Amino acid sequence: MEGRLNFIYLLCLGVVLMVLSCTEHKAHTAPAVRDRDSASMMVSYGVNTLISDSGVIKYRIVTERWDVNTIKNPTRWTFDKGIFMEQFDENFHIEGYIQADSAWYYDQNKLWELRGRVWIRNVNGLIFNSEELWWDGIRHEFYSHKFSRVVTPERTLEGTYFRSDEHMTHYEVTNSVGSFQSEDMEGDSQQPAPNGQQPAANSQKPDTIQQVPVRQAATRHKATQKSTYQP
Repeated sequence: MEGRLNFIYLLCLGVVLMVLSCTEHKAHTAPAVRDRDSASMMVSYGVNTLISDSGVIKYRIVTERWDVNTIKNPTRWTFDKGIFMEQFDENFHIEGYIQADSAWYYDQNKLWELRGRVWIRNVNGLIFNSEELWWDGIRHEFYSHKFSRVVTPERTLEGTYFRSDEHMTHYEVTNSVGSFQSEDMEGDSQQPAPNGQQPAANSQKPDTIQQVPVRQAATRHKATQKSTYQP
């Protein structure tokens, strides 16, 4: 009887071991990425590189982090750790500097969005700063819907709307106040006094505040509060 019980015990133990050995092992995998927009094609750190356009070197980009995403719509380059750029002319001479706390470049639309402490300086001594700046590579212009300040050797302008060509040589400011040198204002010191009297020595007008006209912005140039551009 005892031998029979031992046989049954060994038989049951063998069946259990066979079942356990045939059980499929479960693979331990990470959960799938649900948001495909979060997958970047390239992420680079400590970047110092030259960018060419049509075979001509146009810019130098220096940034701590450069993220390239070709899945988001629109596709974009992201510089969330700040960016510093140098612009070059066709002879590789520096035309100006651009700096911002963060930036996005929508490559299909050739559109830059610069945010934070945005600074521009060109070879003519012009300095621009604002909290926002858009750079349209198709229309070859800068524009901003935030308070902006433009300083040149001759004058200072401040306003809530700014528009300029890429070289910062022709620019417009609206809702602006500014200071000008007196010789910039035509006729200020040439107007005769009433009844033929000579003007007094201290009667010269002070520097004049001028409202600078601006053309109507295109629809695509409306202010965007978010850092995600939608075409």
